[in-house]
Amino acid sequence: MLSFVRRLLNSTLGKGIALAFLVVIALAFAAGDITGLRPAGASSDVVAKVGGTSVHDTELTKEVQQEVQVVRQRNPNVDIAQYVAAGGIENVLQRLVTSIALEKYAQKVGMAVNKKLVDGQIASIPAFQGFDGKFDQATFERAIAQRGMTAAGLRDGIARDMLTQWLISPTVGASQMPEQLALPYASLMLEKRAGEIVLIPSAAVPQGNPPSDAELNAFYTKNRARYTLPERRVIRYAVVSAPTLAAQATPTEAEIAQAYRAAGSRFAAAERRTVRQVVLADQNAANQLAAKVKAGTAIDAAARAAGLDAANFSDLDKAALSAQTSAAIADAAFAASEGAVVGPVRSPLGWHVLRVEKVNTVAGKTLEQARPELVAELGRSKAASAVNAAQERIDNAISDGSTFDEVVSEAKLEAKSTAPVTASGINPDQPDAPADPALTRVIEAGFGAEQGDAPQIVQIEEDGSFAIVGLDRVIPAAPRPLAQVRDEVQKAFLAERAQQAARKVAADILAKVSGGMPLAQAVAASGVRVPAPTALSATRAQLAAQQGQVPPPVELMFAMSPKKARLIAAPGNGGWFVVYLDSITPGNASGDKRAVSAARAGLAQGVGNEYAEQFAEAVRRSVGITTNGAAVARVRSTLAGQGGAAD
Repeated sequence: MLSFVRRLLNSTLGKGIALAFLVVIALAFAAGDITGLRPAGASSDVVAKVGGTSVHDTELTKEVQQEVQVVRQRNPNVDIAQYVAAGGIENVLQRLVTSIALEKYAQKVGMAVNKKLVDGQIASIPAFQGFDGKFDQATFERAIAQRGMTAAGLRDGIARDMLTQWLISPTVGASQMPEQLALPYASLMLEKRAGEIVLIPSAAVPQGNPPSDAELNAFYTKNRARYTLPERRVIRYAVVSAPTLAAQATPTEAEIAQAYRAAGSRFAAAERRTVRQVVLADQNAANQLAAKVKAGTAIDAAARAAGLDAANFSDLDKAALSAQTSAAIADAAFAASEGAVVGPVRSPLGWHVLRVEKVNTVAGKTLEQARPELVAELGRSKAASAVNAAQERIDNAISDGSTFDEVVSEAKLEAKSTAPVTASGINPDQPDAPADPALTRVIEAGFGAEQGDAPQIVQIEEDGSFAIVGLDRVIPAAPRPLAQVRDEVQKAFLAERAQQAARKVAADILAKVSGGMPLAQAVAASGVRVPAPTALSATRAQLAAQQGQVPPPVELMFAMSPKKARLIAAPGNGGWFVVYLDSITPGNASGDKRAVSAARAGLAQGVGNEYAEQFAEAVRRSVGITTNGAAVARVRSTLAGQGGAAD
């Protein structure tokens, strides 16, 4: 687990999380847990100073908590203690001070963020959108209030992030890499290594006698974490189904009739026309063009002869044509018959010559004919209103202090409870049963809550369906009793003992090879029946082509000196590999344009990030940053002591 977090923090993604404020808040809102961006009630314990701005311990703590929620989107079993142990505190503090430093630098050079740009970013966050997928002010205010945020704090954070992106993006996009700098890397990729590998399987050595109770107890105690269940929670929820409300929102006859009357001319008989038009600056030229068209010349051909193009207005009613041209032109076009040539008609743009290409008469619709369309529209409108009204009633009840049971009873809903589940939705007592995808957002909200929190409203479907979610109880992480996992512990004990025995055999072979004995002869002398060593020859380029899927023994061979042997464990207590490197043939990419080009392309992918990091470091030095190590240590100690706590 610790290695997973370290990989995340050291990866490009980890660095992206460290800078992308909008991504953090969007994911944190989706997880139902974001408790503020720049706390107003800052503690007197200052962890860092950036220019004249202080970063307080409360701010650092909350930033760590929300970043843990982001990491949990990839691995739900990560907790704060593990994140802190992997260097998460330092990563978050670096992001905070860098963000503030970049903001100060941007302001110094005269950069500013337009309010409309910030509004656009806020509107794009799904947590602030209504059931129609558009930004909803009431939803926005409710969401930030539930999470202890202010609109000003959110706007400041987004503006800071945009300034950061504007400063960093040009350097991240840099990809120039000189050929001479790429040549050594290209030559390295052509380096070839040859050697031998042999596996001493744990299954090839005797297992020995079954373990005694004392041995089993000692093994269980030593490996207690292996048998520990992660924190589980029982979450209560009640669903408000949009389809159910829609079924109850059938429009009445009176509503249908009223909608028909309110539609005005929408269902009345109408005439639509397709018109071709040419606009000329001179009346005489317009008269000549109109005469040609009336004489049978196509209006497009007549327009081209005059060095112009004919515009097309397709299937428009009179109001639409008037809006696109003028009232006088629409009047003239609709007064003419199909095929007629109209004009010249004068407008502020010049003299218009028109030809009525087609007249399309659309029959009107009676109330009965329009009924299906009106019923569908009214049904959607009433269903959306019903969902919004239900959510507003429940939200008001929660704001007034109603409990989960009171809210559910008042709304006449069915309360349900999950089994004790992990953050990923799995019930450890039924490990083969997959998590219910319909409860994903319910479980996210439950794991984002604290004991005693007010119920939450969580949208669970795109159709507007939502759930009322409350935390029932938290079951802390704890190991399963030995009696419950005895068979599993015994199997693991025997596997580990066999692994140790296999290592002893492999170590004896290693000693012989290090003394000059060929690997095949040393394996034969071990007395263990295993396959003969496998010869291996590969270049670094071949390893790179595997995209990280390189077997550990092969990877080890490329980290060794020639004429040396080393051991590496096989995964899953499968035994031990003995790896012997016979020779290294250096690569030479001089004159190999393809290899050099490939190296330049590969290095170019990372050079932009390197430039960005160097730019950020220069800004930090320019602004001036001091860190209070003792205060940071206190934050680290507090968070590390939370163990399996969510936040």
